[in-house]
Amino acid sequence: MGYRIEDINQCDEAQFVELLGGVFEHSPWVAEQVYRQRPFPSRASLHRAMSAVVGDSPRACRMALLCSHPELAGREARAGDLTRESRREQAGAGLDQCTAEELVQIQALNRAYLDKFEFPFIIAVTGLDKGQIIAAMEKRLDNDLQSEFETALGEVEKIARIRIDALIDG
Repeated sequence: MGYRIEDINQCDEAQFVELLGGVFEHSPWVAEQVYRQRPFPSRASLHRAMSAVVGDSPRACRMALLCSHPELAGREARAGDLTRESRREQAGAGLDQCTAEELVQIQALNRAYLDKFEFPFIIAVTGLDKGQIIAAMEKRLDNDLQSEFETALGEVEKIARIRIDALIDG
């Protein structure tokens, strides 16, 4: 059972940031900036407001947001250092059950992607399986930096929407 949007709107700033600070991975600054825009009539309006804060932020902030995401089936996952949300999302896509061959392939793709774009590969894994994720990694390596930057931000927004929907009841 999640929260109602009315509950979110009635939170003080500390509670609001505590509840929503992880919607954008390791970026509570988004929730901090959105707090003053309350009340939100719906989950969708909250998501739009949070996405607008990200979209209006300087490129360096957006890059930092991208860099705050963990690699898929990467070092953080192996060390048990993923956020609760990331752990649940990656496990739901089966990334915690990779074969040795899949793990080697994903790690190589992670390295190639990071070397090329200087931020980790990001995809909203909910509803995807390992094969679809690997195919997306391979395909997106062909992108140029600007289009991949925008694609990654779009995926971050999808992840945020999924997290808001999981946290707040319809």
